[in-house]
Parts: sequence; C-alpha cells; structure tokens
Amino acid sequence: MEINRYFPEFRMTHRREFLKYLAASPLLTSYSAFAQEVEETLRERLTDPSEVINVFEMEALAREKMPPAHFGYLATGVDSDETILANREGFSRFQIKPRRLVDVSEISTSVNLLGTEAGSPIVLCPVGSQGAYHADAELGSARAAAEKGHHMILSTQSSTSVEAVAEARGAPIWHQLYATNRWENTVLMLQRAEAAGCTAVCLTVDLPGGRNTETQARMTRSDTRNCTDCHTGRLKPMFDGLDMQGASLNNAAMTWEVIGRMKEVTGMKVVIKGIEVGFDAAMAVQSGADAIVVSNHGGRATETGRGTIECLPEVAAAVNGRIPILIDGGFRRGTDVFKALALGASAVGIGRPYCFGLGAFGQAGVERVLDLLNRELDIAMRGSGTTSIEAIGPDYVHDLGRRA
Repeated sequence: MEINRYFPEFRMTHRREFLKYLAASPLLTSYSAFAQEVEETLRERLTDPSEVINVFEMEALAREKMPPAHFGYLATGVDSDETILANREGFSRFQIKPRRLVDVSEISTSVNLLGTEAGSPIVLCPVGSQGAYHADAELGSARAAAEKGHHMILSTQSSTSVEAVAEARGAPIWHQLYATNRWENTVLMLQRAEAAGCTAVCLTVDLPGGRNTETQARMTRSDTRNCTDCHTGRLKPMFDGLDMQGASLNNAAMTWEVIGRMKEVTGMKVVIKGIEVGFDAAMAVQSGADAIVVSNHGGRATETGRGTIECLPEVAAAVNGRIPILIDGGFRRGTDVFKALALGASAVGIGRPYCFGLGAFGQAGVERVLDLLNRELDIAMRGSGTTSIEAIGPDYVHDLGRRA
C-alpha cells in the first residue's frame, strides 16, 4: 500500500515519520497492509535499540530481521489466533483507579518469588529455540536478565544447555519442564536441572494433545530456506543422554498426582504452568504445588478465546493467597503488568516481547524491552499512588465485566 497515492501532500520526510508513528502503535498488528512499508522504514531509521520506543515497534523490527519461518514459530497462535487476540483485548476489560497526593518520590519494584529475589515483577518466561531468533540465543536473554535484575525461566526446548544459561544468569533460575511420556526421562531432567542450580521446576500442563499452528504454517511457506538442513536429526541440549526414540514431548495420561511424584525425586519447588480456571487452581494447591502460572501458552495451546487476564480474578479467588500466582499472555505495556498485580498476581511473565528484542538486536534488544516495560510500570505505579508491588491491590482496578 502506497500512502503517497492517497495522501499526495506527504513529502518523503513526513511519510517516514508517519510510518514510524504507525510502527509504535498496537494497531499495527491489526492493520497488516501497512506492515511492509513500516518495516522498511524501521530498517532505514532504527539501527540502535535505544531508539525503539515500545514493544510494538520492537516487534516490527524483529519481523523484518528474522526468517519468516522463525518469526512464524514465535508469533503463531492456534487455529484462527483468536486466543492471542483475546489475550490483548482482555486488558480493556480492566481500568486503573489512581490515587492522588501520595508521596511516590521513592518506589520499589522488587519481588521475592519462592526465595528468588528480583528487582522487577516482570519475569522472562520460557521460550524455546531462541537460537532461531539470534546468535546470542538464551545466553543473551540470561545476560540481559542479569543486567536488569529480572528472574528467568528456561525452556526444556532451549537451544542452550541449562548449565550454560544458569551460569550466564549468575543467579538461580527456574526450569520449565515438558515431562515427556517416559517417567525415567522426567526424573533425569529434574535431576539435571537441580544440579545446574535451578530452584524450581515449572511443569507445563496445557498441551496434552498437541496444537494446530496455522499462522506458523503459512509463514513457513514463504521461507525459501530448506528447513530440514537445521532440524533433521537434532535434539535440544536438555535431551542429551535421554532415550527419546519414539517418545513424545507431552504426556496425555498425566494427572494431579504428578506433583507428588515430582516432589519425591527433586528438592526443587514445583510450579504448575497452564492454569486457567479456579477449580484447577484449587486442585494445584491441594495437590502440593508451590506456585501456579495462569497461562494459555501465549494463545498457542487450546483455542479458548479467553484472555489470561480475564482468568486471573477467578484463579486468585480460588488460591486465596495460599501460594504465589504468576501470569503470562499478551503483556505488552507496564499498565498491563500493573493491572495483573492489582488483580492478584505476584509476578508477570513475558515471552514474545523479550524475544522480539532478541530477534531485533540480540542481548541489547532484550535489555531495551525490559527497560521499556520497567519504565512504563514505574510511571503507572507513581501515577496511581503505589510505592511497592505489595501496595498494588484490588482497589486500584475496576472490572468492566466480561466482553460480549
């Protein structure tokens, strides 16, 4: 689409400034006709991560720089991507209720998650195959987390070994686990993660039957490279030494008793990731989980059409403060983080946002994304009259009710 065709009075300078403005808008993801020209403008004008002004702009840069199949893997939802959209739209259900004339000259964003200290409630969630986004891979993400004081959860599908990532982070990390359908593999992975210094295992429970990733399939069609050159016969480092012949990544027979079985073979805390309803949250507490993550796998598990932020009030009521609640899914702004904390979350996970930064600029891009989100959270906290994460409670948010 040529904007000059419809707006001939736009000189080139004005046109580029307009496209740069569009790149910073969340509407970009809804109006793809502008995407190509926006990305071309970003490539010409934004060569330093410090120039990027928000997560949406970083996403456009990553899309332009990454191979189509790799960006498709990162960006895809399932079926019609309805749940990805619901994750973003869900935030509009909740409004912030600010307080005035509060001394906010000094605020603290520090948190403690199951004994792990962090300077921000924003957690780097597990995202697999980060070597596909940039050569820095998970080491770049871990070093950025260390530099900016963020907690990190490493994927089973990491391109880099858990030992190397733990060393790069320089502080305890958590290990996300796909249990496979062989218990002996589960035990070996738990033991390896614990030996590497992980203090918690984050068991993903929302993919018992696979998924239908149509957006990924469409974007892969436009990639001219031979994907089998990279993927055939290669296992992720976490599977080194395991018998994966004929094994599946997930266990469709898994039930709540898996929490007790895991605690028999590891001293790590057990976190259940993929909770979306109050009943399951209560079952997790009853079964001995040390924390839960409200998550729909970034809209890439079951196509529920329900955003995680909309699930949070029900889950928080069921947990009733007994264990920490983390949440991920669609977080792109500091105000999104503030709303989740007000609704009962102890911390908020991001996945795609920091990987957009990784894909665009490597470690420096991850650091920029974290800076942007922390700055926005700081502004939201000061603007709402809250001086600590603990001070952000239900009185600071208004629920407009479920979307029609």
